[in-house]
Amino acid sequence: MTPTNSAPPALTAGTWSAPGRVNLIGEHTDYNDGFVFPFAIEYRTSVALTTRDDGRISVRSAFTHGEDAVDLALTELDAIFPERRDEIVEWARYPLGVAWALLQATGTDPASVPGVDLTFASDVPVGAGLSSSAAIEGATASALNDVWGLGLDRVALARAGRRAENEAVGAPTGIMDQMASMLGRVDAGIFLDCRTLDAQVVDLGFAPAGLELLVIDTKVKHAHSTGGYGERRAACERGAEIMGVAALRDLEVDDLARAQELMDDVTFRRVRHVVTEDQRVLDAVATLRSDGPRAIGGLLDASHASMRDDFEISVPELDLAVDSARAAGAVGARMTGGGFGGAAIALVDHELVPAVTAAVEAAFATAGFAAPHIFTVNPSEGARRDA
Repeated sequence: MTPTNSAPPALTAGTWSAPGRVNLIGEHTDYNDGFVFPFAIEYRTSVALTTRDDGRISVRSAFTHGEDAVDLALTELDAIFPERRDEIVEWARYPLGVAWALLQATGTDPASVPGVDLTFASDVPVGAGLSSSAAIEGATASALNDVWGLGLDRVALARAGRRAENEAVGAPTGIMDQMASMLGRVDAGIFLDCRTLDAQVVDLGFAPAGLELLVIDTKVKHAHSTGGYGERRAACERGAEIMGVAALRDLEVDDLARAQELMDDVTFRRVRHVVTEDQRVLDAVATLRSDGPRAIGGLLDASHASMRDDFEISVPELDLAVDSARAAGAVGARMTGGGFGGAAIALVDHELVPAVTAAVEAAFATAGFAAPHIFTVNPSEGARRDA
C-alpha cells in the first residue's frame, strides 16, 4: 500500500530567476536604516540547477563558456568566506556567497545537502546600476532554498543575499536591491523601511497616466566594492556618531542646522543628502497616493541634485543624461543606483519617448561621450521558479 502521508520527492533540477531593479527614489538611504522605493524590472537573471552526489557546488556562466567556472566542496565555503574571498573570481562570489550565507543562517551541515551545478544566464545590463548582482543572489537563493528544503521566507532570502554581497563579495551595500528583487510586483513599487524591513506594495500608475520610465545607461561602469562607495558609507556612520544616533534615519530635516555646526563640510553634505533623501521618499509615496505619478517629477529632480552636489556620486555623463532628458520634456529625471557611473532614469510621456531618446543621444554625441543604451522598463514580478 502506498502511504498517504509520504513527503514530496526532492527537487533535483529546475530553473529559477530573479529580476534586476530600478530605484525610483531613495539612494544611499538603505544602509542608513532609511526608506527606499524601488521596483523590480522585466530584465532577469536565471539559474539552471541540477543536483550532484559528490557534495560539491559548481557555478558557471552561459556567457563565458565555463572559462571562469568555479567548483568547490560545500564544506570549503566556511574556510573561504569571508577571509579568503579574493581567491574566488568576483562574479562567482555572489552565488557561492549566497550558498555560504544560507548554510550559515540555517545552521545547516554542508554534508547534509546535495551538491549542485548552477549555470547562470542574464539579460540584466551589468554595471548600469540595475542591480545585476541582486538578481544573481535572488535566483541563487530561491533555487537553493527549494532544493535544499531550507523553508526560508523571501525576507530571509534577501538577508542572505545582503550578507553574501557584504561579506563574500566585499561590497558594503544595504538590503534594498535584494528586497526589491525578492518582493517585486507587477505595476507596483516596494516602499521599504530598511530598519524594520516592513514593505508596502504601492501602485505606481505609470500606464494609466500615459507615462513610461526610461533608463539611460551611460555605459560608464562602476564597481560597488571599490573605494568611493565605502567612503560615503563611512561618512554617514561618522555623521550618525557625531549626532549621537544609531543611524541617519533617526535625524529629521530640522536637525540639519545643528549638524552643520558640528561637522566638517564634507561629512555634513553627506548627511544632508541622506536626511533629505529619506524625506523625499516619504513625500514621493504620499504624492503618488494622493496626486499620481506626474506629481513626483520635482522630487526626482531634487534627488539628482542632492546626489550630484551633496553626495558627489554623479559623473558628467549622468548629469548630461538628466539635463537633456528634462530639457526634452521629461516629467522628472535622476541618476539611479550607487553612482560613479551606471544609469539615469527619466519619467516621460509615452509619446515623447522617441524625442527624449533622440535628444539624449544627440547630447552625448555632441559631448564626445560613448553612445548610451536607452530603453524603457516596466514594474515586474520578483524572484520565482520558472521550471
